[in-house]
Amino acid sequence: MMYKLLNPMLRKAARLCNMALLTVFAATTTNQPSYANNMKFFCEESKGIPTTFARREDGRKMPIIRWVSSYSFLTPLKRCQEVSRRFQKSYDNGNLKTIITGTINEQSVICAVVSTNDACTNATVLFTLKRGDNGKTVLERLLDRRGLAGSVIHNQSSDDSQVYIDFETYLSNLKPE
Repeated sequence: MMYKLLNPMLRKAARLCNMALLTVFAATTTNQPSYANNMKFFCEESKGIPTTFARREDGRKMPIIRWVSSYSFLTPLKRCQEVSRRFQKSYDNGNLKTIITGTINEQSVICAVVSTNDACTNATVLFTLKRGDNGKTVLERLLDRRGLAGSVIHNQSSDDSQVYIDFETYLSNLKPE
């Protein structure tokens, strides 16, 4: 008799455990970027210019940013290496969905965030702009134009001070090098 009572209770407990595991699994997988499971960002010279690349799962690499000018004490190569590392970190954290402009400590910055409703923080900064630079102009100059052709830079304000790019659309429009 005791066995018959325990058996339904054990089955119910097993079902609850399975539901809990499915919930945990779903919660851990939803923050992953949808455009690729194993995208890798890295810095490599292309035609003598330090370039931030994204390598897709199939091994093909796509140019994201070509670094042609120095900033502060950083050479284009050092800046490429640092920003490529930040792209990878943002991607790994599931934050590289949208690229936006913002301001931190009175400096204009470019950030990787989940949505256009998010704000730039120290943790989401991809790179800092030179004083007086317009974020939209810088993004149009730095980002690969083939990717921008299909993913328009959207203004969130009338003065171009805050813009955003759907990074997944941008990546899908890039052609491998």
